Amino acid sequence: MKPLKRLVIDTATSNLYLALALGDKQLSSVYNLGNHDHSVTIIPIIDEMLKVQGWTLKDIDQVIIGIGPGSYTGVRIGVSIAKMIGYLNEIDVFTVSSLTLLATASEATYVLPFIDARRNQAFMAFLKQDESQFSVIKTEVLLDIDEFKKNIDVLYEEVKTGCPKIEKLFNSSFLCKVDNIHDLVPNYLQITEAERNKK
Repeated sequence: MKPLKRLVIDTATSNLYLALALGDKQLSSVYNLGNHDHSVTIIPIIDEMLKVQGWTLKDIDQVIIGIGPGSYTGVRIGVSIAKMIGYLNEIDVFTVSSLTLLATASEATYVLPFIDARRNQAFMAFLKQDESQFSVIKTEVLLDIDEFKKNIDVLYEEVKTGCPKIEKLFNSSFLCKVDNIHDLVPNYLQITEAERNKK
């Protein structure tokens, strides 16, 4: 059985993360600080990464998309691109939490991935890492930062940036297959500002 050719996408933060993998081995990755321009840069970067490997989109067997939480616009861009690629090329799509992806950048035993949501709130989770295998201690939430941290009584690393190490998540329960591509939606964990204003 040939190893899967995988494309990984995450646009939930100010950094654009893209990776190509063959089987369980990452071949290349891009982790670029954007300027609110993920929608402009993502396709050209994917094209260039594929060319370097001698692949086309039709060669891809699996797309892995970080579905949030994080930047409302950012998450939406990544999910839209993944849906388009998956649908038009009949490629299997898998989802993963953007916070879990962020946690893989750390080598600490206890990891708190953190995406700022302003007003002293953040998207956060709390995970334990044992020989690169993760388990969830506190599930992802949008919460007051001090409130979330106050009951954590172990040493941990707070991870706000860092290039993910997707190899840690291959073949894990953190990757969830999308059965119907039309049902793929971002995980915002909050209502939008427009919805708040409407209320």
